[in-house]
Amino acid sequence: MFPSVSELQALLAQPKQIFITTHHKPDADALGSSLAWATYLKKKGHSVTVVTPSDYPAFLNWMQGNDEVVIYEPRQNDRQVRDLVNRADLLFCLDFNCLGRINELGEYVRRAPGTRVLIDHHQRPENFADVSFSDPTAAATAELIFEIIRALGDQDLIDQGMGEALYAGIMTDTGSFRHPSTSRNVHLIIAELLNAHIDLASVHRRIYDSHSEIRLRFLGYILKDKLVVLREFNTAYIAVTKEELREYESKTGDTEGLVNYALSIEGIVLAAVFIDRSSAVKISFRSVGDFSVADFSRNHFEGGGHHNASGGVSTESLDATVARFVGLLPQYQAQLVSTPVAPVAVAPPVA
Repeated sequence: MFPSVSELQALLAQPKQIFITTHHKPDADALGSSLAWATYLKKKGHSVTVVTPSDYPAFLNWMQGNDEVVIYEPRQNDRQVRDLVNRADLLFCLDFNCLGRINELGEYVRRAPGTRVLIDHHQRPENFADVSFSDPTAAATAELIFEIIRALGDQDLIDQGMGEALYAGIMTDTGSFRHPSTSRNVHLIIAELLNAHIDLASVHRRIYDSHSEIRLRFLGYILKDKLVVLREFNTAYIAVTKEELREYESKTGDTEGLVNYALSIEGIVLAAVFIDRSSAVKISFRSVGDFSVADFSRNHFEGGGHHNASGGVSTESLDATVARFVGLLPQYQAQLVSTPVAPVAVAPPVA
């Protein structure tokens, strides 16, 4: 499955200084795969540091190794992080496919004297790595980490903490195992992780059932007042202003998953969420069926990702960005209205 495993095995044959990083605003797959991989490498005798290019949601801070993560802050620890990059023999880049996804760290990694190793599952990777494990058919980078550890002959080293971090990554990137990427192999991996005594219910609860009261009130406001449905295009979207984020004391991770509510509406093929951040408008796209939001975001919003899940960015105002999005829909109308959507299951009547 991985033609570079023997090369990786040679790189890891002796203890090394290792730097691991992942994408901006890490999600469960990004952080889970990074921390599980870090724990594995430490067990093999390496010196490892995980550096994230930004903070991440508090509902991920239970993961094994979280307390040792270095969060890059350009004004506070730039020299420390540059030293970590420059002293690293190996630099692992997990769950992103272009160096622009790690902000200022991108150029540091590009110029680093060490060997760069990419482990990722997104489409069209940038050619910056010396060794690449890139598989867009994988459901999550955590799936690839498990496969690599197994290919290296070390599956028995996966302990409960590693297993729960990998499970969190796979669970979230498959939409709790409902996305088309949920393959037979995914379920077999979860079965293997159960041998490490992972607590599936606990992982799910920590990620999905640990919201603050104000975050739930924010969600209620968004669904009541900000959800726009365009039936003629089988499209729904949400646009959130900076003022609304301030009013509801929004923290990192509070807007995660909003796009899925828009996509959950019966008959919707394309969903989008626009978040007005200080530097730019951040966009999340989701789709069902044959409509590729990876192509849509790449062509119009400097983005990319997966066929049915992608992101983008706009330097225009929030209103201008939304207007441009809506203005694009007529040229995709035929595809959006012809894409088959699975019928919504209807519960049987109560006797």
